[in-house]
Amino acid sequence: MWKHLSSLCLLVFTFSEVKSQRIFAVNYASQADIKVWVAQYEHQSDLKVFKVKYRHQAEGNEGKWHFTDYAHQAQKKIYYVQYRHQADLVVFFVPYAHRAGWRDNSKKHLLY
Repeated sequence: MWKHLSSLCLLVFTFSEVKSQRIFAVNYASQADIKVWVAQYEHQSDLKVFKVKYRHQAEGNEGKWHFTDYAHQAQKKIYYVQYRHQADLVVFFVPYAHRAGWRDNSKKHLLY
């Protein structure tokens, strides 16, 4: 009984960890999982991102990012590049949560 219960708890915990998008911005490109360029206009982006204040507010892979204080807390480490051609992903930060989301679904795999 306890074995099954502990397996279930582990599964639920693992699923909840995969659900959120915890991000940490690193200082060097070599430390990053993804190189990101911030677009000036929404139509230039692959992903529209909304910054959430709390970890539990980040939902799935839909552009709601929670920025962590430490690298070990993050699921993905990003590095902001200066030029678009250097980026793996182009993002645009939106002011409202309902506007967050993917514009180019072919890049979704970068944040899994």
